[in-house]
Amino acid sequence: MTEPRRIRGGNLLARALYEKGVEHVFTLAGGFCNPALEGFMECQMPVINCPHEQVAGHLADGHARITRKPTVCLVGPEGFANAVPAMLEAWGERSPVIFVTGSSTLKRQGAGGFKEIDDVAIAAPLTKYSIQITDGERIGEFVDRAWKIATSGYPGPVHLSLPVDIMFSSFDEDAGRDERPFQRRETPPPRAWPDPRDLEPVLDLIRQAKRPMLIGGHGVWWSGNEGALEQVGQKLNIPIFNVPYHQKLLGEDSPAYMGLADVHQYPPSKYALQTCDVCIMVGGRLDNQMNFGNPPLFPESCTLVCVNGSHEELDHNRAADFVLLSDPGAFFDAMSTLNPFDSAWMEDNRRKRGEWVERSLVDLKAETASPDWGGDQIHPLELALDVNAAMGAKDWLVFDGGNTHFWSEIAVNIAGWQGTQLAGVMHPGSYSLLGVGVSFALSAKNTHPESTVVLISGDGAFLSGGLSIETAFQENTPIVVIVDNNGGLDCISQQQERLFENGTHFATDFRDIPFHSLFEGMGGFGELVETRDQLGPALERAIASGKPACLNVKTKGVISPIVLATTSKRDKASIE
Repeated sequence: MTEPRRIRGGNLLARALYEKGVEHVFTLAGGFCNPALEGFMECQMPVINCPHEQVAGHLADGHARITRKPTVCLVGPEGFANAVPAMLEAWGERSPVIFVTGSSTLKRQGAGGFKEIDDVAIAAPLTKYSIQITDGERIGEFVDRAWKIATSGYPGPVHLSLPVDIMFSSFDEDAGRDERPFQRRETPPPRAWPDPRDLEPVLDLIRQAKRPMLIGGHGVWWSGNEGALEQVGQKLNIPIFNVPYHQKLLGEDSPAYMGLADVHQYPPSKYALQTCDVCIMVGGRLDNQMNFGNPPLFPESCTLVCVNGSHEELDHNRAADFVLLSDPGAFFDAMSTLNPFDSAWMEDNRRKRGEWVERSLVDLKAETASPDWGGDQIHPLELALDVNAAMGAKDWLVFDGGNTHFWSEIAVNIAGWQGTQLAGVMHPGSYSLLGVGVSFALSAKNTHPESTVVLISGDGAFLSGGLSIETAFQENTPIVVIVDNNGGLDCISQQQERLFENGTHFATDFRDIPFHSLFEGMGGFGELVETRDQLGPALERAIASGKPACLNVKTKGVISPIVLATTSKRDKASIE
């Protein structure tokens, strides 16, 4: 009788992930991880080696957000600490990244082993599930558990720690397969269908509404129901808004889509929130971005309904007047049976959007034409608008930074109203973690190689994570990085100038950094842009180069509306 083949624990790990259908693995190859890497090689799973573990984590996060499938970030024990910021970013946006740590030996645990760190405890508050595998026979079981936890209910990152002695030890290749479940392929996550006794009162409330509005959140995206959201909005004449800080659920050109539910970046949402009688937030959380469900964002005159596909989400929405446990798709199916509302309400919101766009462009022109402006300096909103104008319906736009992020959000909304269509938009999540831009742009290009991918990054954001551009050169992935170079951490400078008694800023300036020369030195395309008329032709040359490219654009620091609004008083220094 033939003896079962024996393989290392790391190989068992790789096989279990392969069986689940993992398509993307990101790492900084280290000795602790070698058995797993051998397994990935045998399974012919694509592995991208990154210059830093944080980059590996952000790339895994970016791919998971776009594909809506779990990805893997594999790091060693010392690299685990570097990957923690990526866990934070994934946690904030509910991204199902499987973080795998090759950890110190189990045999000598607690005795000061080589590179010993309590990775399970550190990862616990930043993941849905963090555990150390202490029995090699159970590797497949724990991969199955982690996968299901990452994708079920409230999606999110998970963490598996595999000690080095288990990683390198040998086991039967069918270890643990004598117990259920015998098949461990990917299966659809369970979804909650609404209890009719809870659903009907909510539907009745909506039926009686005169001016309802919809706010779509993360749960709509992760359940794949953005199409159903759009159909309900258009069929019933209900304006749709997006929670801030998440990739857009609908294209800016969608007739039902109005913009962000953010009164600073998109003031017409204030009108909608103050005027509506029923607000239905689906798949979102009443967190700081939503003012915890309180006035003045949600006035007492508005009845607030929260619909969520998991009890974890509902736990965050205690302030709502009504809550409903339901998969977003099931709820939209139920809503579609309602009669359409008076189209005047939708037209009213569209008119407000058009007026805001017109007023924003008039104000921009007046500001840059004033004697105080200072000649040919480029406004960050001009930069973002010109980039949008050069892009097409197949292209992806990524932005990263503080004020750069906020101005870019505004530009996307304006350009969308004017007819610009984009395939996708990505940016930092709810923790506003700088330095994710290059990784997210690479994710967009890797998953959509036929698209042009452009990143607008603040200079501070690029300094936080820009060396991840080496992965673009290594993998021959041509993306265009546009550095909004205002010479410092402008978002913080502007806050300081409104907070500090002397009206100045401190410790936020950078030297004049030739970002374009960095790209040229690495073998890519680089160009300095100092006036607005130079930007369009330079962007065409960057795209045509077919290389990782950088436009170093000299801009004037201009405070964004959201930072201005939250720092207008010296006694209010924080965003919240």
